[in-house]
Amino acid sequence: MQPWHFCIVQDPVIKRQIRIQAEEEEREFYTTRATTEWLNDLAPLGTDSNKPFLETAPALIVVFAQAWRLSDDSKPKKNYYVTESVGIATGFLIQALHECGLATLTHTPSPMKFLNAILGRPQNERPFVVLVTGHPTDNARVPDIGKFPLNKIATFY
Repeated sequence: MQPWHFCIVQDPVIKRQIRIQAEEEEREFYTTRATTEWLNDLAPLGTDSNKPFLETAPALIVVFAQAWRLSDDSKPKKNYYVTESVGIATGFLIQALHECGLATLTHTPSPMKFLNAILGRPQNERPFVVLVTGHPTDNARVPDIGKFPLNKIATFY
């Protein structure tokens, strides 16, 4: 059913609007919604409510999940396995971008409904993720957060 829609945003004015709204949601998150434990877990990443990359990256790919779509006879038709399908499609997209030599950063301000308004998306779609996309800068740094060993994330029978 392909229950997704990708909006590729390169327009500086629209990227600015997204940044302003995302930072507003992020400030609310960091000051009132996030628990102390959550903030402590985020601390090693050095993240905060400032999101300049939303403007400086060449492209933002906003992935929307579609709960339903209009059929050929213009009647609403429910989509099934939306979250799973959109997650898989997003994973394939990230891998394809990396194969092209591009870097991506997943960004998920919460709530993200402001993206529908800015991008003029219909009510049957909900924002899933923003993929900040472009060539990495010379000083780009990936946090060393470590990975769990295989035996902690997989069981073999």
